[in-house]
Amino acid sequence: MKARELREMSTDELRQKEKDLKEELFNLRFQRATGQLENLMRVGQVKRDIARVKTISREKAKGGT
Repeated sequence: MKARELREMSTDELRQKEKDLKEELFNLRFQRATGQLENLMRVGQVKRDIARVKTISREKAKGGT
């Protein structure tokens, strides 16, 4: 997910996106623990996406773009 796409979202959409990503991360961790996860790189991608969403949410809260 690109930061540009996230900046176009509203605050509520960002909150929902963060919630969805956290749920996906939980599921990926569960799959990894049970040995069912095929794409191990996806865990890192989701973590980075969560960080991007949090960063942009904070920028908007502080009155940024």
